[in-house]
Amino acid sequence: MPSKPVTILVPNYKTLELTKICLRLIRKHTPQDAYKIIAIDNASNDASVEYLRSLPWITLLERDISDDPRPGLSHSRALDLALAQTDTPYVLSIHTDTFVHHPQWLSYLLTQIEKSPDIAGVGSWKLEHKPWLKRVAKNIEYAIQSVVFPLIGKGVGQLEGKGDNYYYLRSHCALYRTDLLKKYQLSFAEGADTAGKVLHKRLEDNGHKMVFIPSASLIKYVYHVNHATMVLNPELGSGKRSVSTGNKRIEYMLNAVDAHSILANDRLDQ
Repeated sequence: MPSKPVTILVPNYKTLELTKICLRLIRKHTPQDAYKIIAIDNASNDASVEYLRSLPWITLLERDISDDPRPGLSHSRALDLALAQTDTPYVLSIHTDTFVHHPQWLSYLLTQIEKSPDIAGVGSWKLEHKPWLKRVAKNIEYAIQSVVFPLIGKGVGQLEGKGDNYYYLRSHCALYRTDLLKKYQLSFAEGADTAGKVLHKRLEDNGHKMVFIPSASLIKYVYHVNHATMVLNPELGSGKRSVSTGNKRIEYMLNAVDAHSILANDRLDQ
């Protein structure tokens, strides 16, 4: 395995504390010869980009997002900008609200993708661990929708995981073989869809396997807050209820990784 086999791509938009925690946890839990980091700032114009500029151990790319019609496309285009500069065997997309918390997290992901040369990517659809009662309720809801949707004209293709609503590796934690992304000239922003959705399908169409790691397994190594950037910047489109529940989710995850200690440890920036 070559030195620094993985390039980690981290888009940033106005999430100073989360960005600090995200990067410092990587620094804390990962051998420094195992990775490179390319952070991409989407015109934050705030303290978060100033923080990124201060870090000597990352590459920072700064984007003009004036031509991006929506936040999701800004995120995808940020990943593509960094992907173009990636020269390592593997490339990993994460979010600033993705928190690694286990010293074997990266080796675990590499082990999953290296199980077969046919595997082009590994990651998850949703990184969450719901109580069994909520899982049962979700399954019942899905079964009802399977019957009702066709009756009201939505069709089974509107169900999660069906038709155009297929599952794909989400960019909060998705590891790919870089050579395959470049061989097929793939883009996170292709089709102006959610980051990585079309990319995922095209890799499968070319005969490669895309492996979904069960949330219960991946969460032992990595946490994901989910929509934290939208919650902290409600002008991006979050409603009051989403902001309220999102802030509770953020607080819970910050406690889970002892964020207070991480934010107090400036040595992790060196």
